[in-house]
Amino acid sequence: MRYQDILYELKDNVATITINRPKQYNAFTGDTLKEMTLALEEAGSDPEVGVVVLTGTGDKAFSAGGDVNWEKTSGADRLILEPYNLHYTLSRCLKPIIARVNGYAIGAGNHIAYFCDFTIAAEHAIFGQNGPRVGSPATGPIVNYSARVLGHKRAREMWMLARRIPASQALEWGLANAVVPMEQLDDEVQKWCDELLALSPTCLKILKASFIDEYEDLLGQYDRNRRLLLTPEFWQGEQQEGARAFLEKRKPNFRQFRRKADQ
Repeated sequence: MRYQDILYELKDNVATITINRPKQYNAFTGDTLKEMTLALEEAGSDPEVGVVVLTGTGDKAFSAGGDVNWEKTSGADRLILEPYNLHYTLSRCLKPIIARVNGYAIGAGNHIAYFCDFTIAAEHAIFGQNGPRVGSPATGPIVNYSARVLGHKRAREMWMLARRIPASQALEWGLANAVVPMEQLDDEVQKWCDELLALSPTCLKILKASFIDEYEDLLGQYDRNRRLLLTPEFWQGEQQEGARAFLEKRKPNFRQFRRKADQ
């Protein structure tokens, strides 16, 4: 297939999917998400592929999450596209997936990384969530799966306070499997690929399917929780204020919505 927002390369049984929007810190739009989903499906069904590597162009960002200009105008479409199709495909692909984190992994960039099977990060990488800061929510398994990765206290700290997590701390918390200097990142990722490629592919598929079964109960929660957010009051109020504040480089005023949210 031909892609516009991503690069797809197959070499030595490794499919590398690269978000190619460096000017936007590899933030994505709906088109990017569709292409990533299709590329994962392509890699997952290709018998020549043994391992999938997901990364971003350059050395500044893995992905800064959703492009704010897109989020500002996409409304509910953003909520439907982002959490469901891509994350569902990530979880269902029976090939091992490595997140090669080459810089900022913020917002969806962060939770896409921890939905991958393995995360290899450069030392300068920064992880974290943005949702409450900019009125850009995630829901369902995207949020609560992080409690199984990090434990509830760390997961709530990451999601509800939206603090930045340096790579060394991400390794300590369990968000990353390995952290290396940027100049060693490709060699480290290749080492993990070579190790996986030397193993029984059917055994790896069975193991991944077993891990999927472990959090199968979470995946159905998305449809229920999504309904809580598909309200005009939220999308025309808090979400727009968050997006405007980000673009205007000011702090958002969410206090004006506090009473409405409690009603």
